[in-house]
Amino acid sequence: MTQAYINRIATAVPDDDVHDAFVAFADQMLEDPRVQPVFRRMASRSGIEHRYSVLTPGYSIGPEGPSTEFTVNAHEFYTRGSFPDTAQRMKIFERFAPRLAQRTLDKLALSDEERNGVTHVIVTSCTGLYAPGLDFDIVDHLGLDTTVERTMIGFMGCYAAINGLKQARHIVRSEPESKVLMLNLELCTLHLQETQELEQVLSFLVFGDGCSAALITSEPTGFAMDSFRSVLIPETRDLITWRIRGVGFDMLLSGKVPGEIGKALLTTGGEVLAQHSKDDIDLWGVHPGGKSVLDAVQRGLGLKECALNASREVLERFGNMSSATVMFVLERLMQSAEPGQKGCAMSFGPGLTAETMLFHAV
Repeated sequence: MTQAYINRIATAVPDDDVHDAFVAFADQMLEDPRVQPVFRRMASRSGIEHRYSVLTPGYSIGPEGPSTEFTVNAHEFYTRGSFPDTAQRMKIFERFAPRLAQRTLDKLALSDEERNGVTHVIVTSCTGLYAPGLDFDIVDHLGLDTTVERTMIGFMGCYAAINGLKQARHIVRSEPESKVLMLNLELCTLHLQETQELEQVLSFLVFGDGCSAALITSEPTGFAMDSFRSVLIPETRDLITWRIRGVGFDMLLSGKVPGEIGKALLTTGGEVLAQHSKDDIDLWGVHPGGKSVLDAVQRGLGLKECALNASREVLERFGNMSSATVMFVLERLMQSAEPGQKGCAMSFGPGLTAETMLFHAV
């Protein structure tokens, strides 16, 4: 059977680091003086230093004065008492998502031969949608053959990239000459909700915007994708929800999620790793859903402190970018991996579901 490989990965984020600005805004939005100290304490312990957004803390100033053509002022977008409706948020997504996609694709630096050989495009996103969509924008930007096969994987949340890789592997194994281009793009900061619910505000605290792109072929370079496994954690269906409402996409990320993940890994860790033990794994590509999630994975699998360094670095530098995030982690692992090292990628999302991929470096 033909093997499928992630040949390389590129990642990009918008220009504006908004983490401090969003934390300050959320602190002001919470009116209960008893809640504010809790929020500040949780924010300081989040393990996040930077998050990026297509929204800016203020208009950029150029030689001809303030520019509004390429920026959206976050403070005007999120006005207390008048948060934007879903249509306004989708308008911003449609405006800025293609630009971030183009930045990422340019960093992937496909050769003419690779670009001409792309047969399939897979896109994952759960933070925006329009049609004709990002798949068409990719075809146009790269000048791909108009017969390229396009697949959109929508609304699967943080584990969508693993599912995208799974589909790419199926394609390459069934059609060995195929070259699959996968893009994972999320503009999470478009979905801040005006609320006094601390848990909901804390949920938004971890999310930022980001994009990844990967080339998957039968060429034996990069990471070989060995197997995939999906584990559904029983009786956790309501712990992560993501619904389209009138004023954006409304997320519930329960504080119980890390505990349930940790408990599940204690009992299903062997199932997740199939024929391997944790000691067989050299490279851990765990989706950094939050500091508490990474801590739960580390405890649940009994990993060494350094095992999740790549995941913790991505969380600190970029926050949680939903489906793109695990690819940021894999990119870092790929840069330092040695031939023969075995790896496990893992993402969590609605269900509550763990999607995993075992791989090895070539």
